[in-house]
Amino acid sequence: MSVNKRQIGSIGEDMAVEFLKSRGVKILERNYQNRFGEIDIIGREDNTLLFIEVKYRKNESFGYPLEAVGFAKREKIRKMARFFLNENHYYHYNIRFDCIGIIGLQIEWIKGAFY
Repeated sequence: MSVNKRQIGSIGEDMAVEFLKSRGVKILERNYQNRFGEIDIIGREDNTLLFIEVKYRKNESFGYPLEAVGFAKREKIRKMARFFLNENHYYHYNIRFDCIGIIGLQIEWIKGAFY
């Protein structure tokens, strides 16, 4: 049975969600979509909203996962985050943009990966 990119991404996001929950992050949304695109995970840690991009690789043969979060992707996530904040009236929260890179079973969480 062939596994497509979406299924592989879902495996990585499932791993990231469990990892985040185990560290006290409340998951608000998964695969949040608007006209600008999609944010993998939106969570809350105390008074901070987290907009989290997840990149998963089975191994390093296709490069380090977080290298795939370039300038254009960061700009897209920022636009989506502004839309989410306005749509949901989250005006009194701090915000942070994080990335989670997963290679196999190893998870790296970069807090404040970009602004």
